[in-house]
Amino acid sequence: MLKKGDHIGNASKVLVLLGALNWGLIAAFDCDLVNVLVGSMPTVERVVYILVGLSALYIVFESHGGGKRKK
Repeated sequence: MLKKGDHIGNASKVLVLLGALNWGLIAAFDCDLVNVLVGSMPTVERVVYILVGLSALYIVFESHGGGKRKK
């Protein structure tokens, strides 16, 4: 769930959700949601895809303890 005060984590979750929905729509209906939202701005579209990928990496990293070693 979204945590109060965890802005980076919350933004990451929203972006990963957007990415997942986008791939589902592409597979099911050949509709690119990111392209629909940003229109014909390929640079902005690329930035959104990069942010989605970085967000996924952030979530994976955080879900494994954020790099902290457990004793």
